[in-house]
Amino acid sequence: MSEASSGARPVPLRTADVARASGYSVQQVRDLERLGVIPPAARSANGYRAYASVHVHALEAYRGLASAVGPVTAREVLSRLRNRTLAEAASAISELHVRLAREREEALRAQQALRAIQGEAVTPEIELDGDAMTITQLAGALDVRPSTLRFWEEEGLVVPERVTSLRARRYGLPAIRAARIVAALRNTGHGIPAVREIVDSLHRLDGREETQRVLSERLDRIAARTVALLRAGADLAAVITYREPPGPPRGEIGAGSGVSPGDA
Repeated sequence: MSEASSGARPVPLRTADVARASGYSVQQVRDLERLGVIPPAARSANGYRAYASVHVHALEAYRGLASAVGPVTAREVLSRLRNRTLAEAASAISELHVRLAREREEALRAQQALRAIQGEAVTPEIELDGDAMTITQLAGALDVRPSTLRFWEEEGLVVPERVTSLRARRYGLPAIRAARIVAALRNTGHGIPAVREIVDSLHRLDGREETQRVLSERLDRIAARTVALLRAGADLAAVITYREPPGPPRGEIGAGSGVSPGDA
């Protein structure tokens, strides 16, 4: 029977109790309360902290969320959930699942795009002048800004085949393929150093295998984050459905509440 449905106010938990149940240290419990990850603890008449089971659930939820979406986002989500209706809180949690699903779809598209692009490069072909693209044309084809292509050029990721006397960039087929690879990787969240490593690997004998390995590892990480989010589900449900049980108002817990002086 839950605390909220039992009709009786539970014995408050000490900081040490919450730490033991959640696997965090006493100081981490206090720090996460200060950061808003868990609700503020009630206070006894002497000022000692008095926690409830919802605080343990919130800490467990934070652990799962931090693994799934990162600690910063996890802190932001948990601090906002308490001020939302049940429908709003459930929608916010659903959005996290959608975000991870979107990351997976983007990684799969990048994997498919790299296979297609690499397959095109297997057959030698004669590059005609009509195959080249201007920076505006290539930017439009990739749905990026021309300034993005110029940034990739500065980073050595995509180099124009020819720059005219008027300094107008022209991209031949090799540069177009490189730009498509960079765009596919950037769309899946790869940082510039990771993109550079993959692009450089394509020039090695094991380039294709190495590239696919990197993308497969990313898919594995997304799967692990999804599992972490699923594991946090029950604790998140407990947090967003928690209702304060009947009893003395916050801050008026008596001296006989079971909270020891070491938990102030």
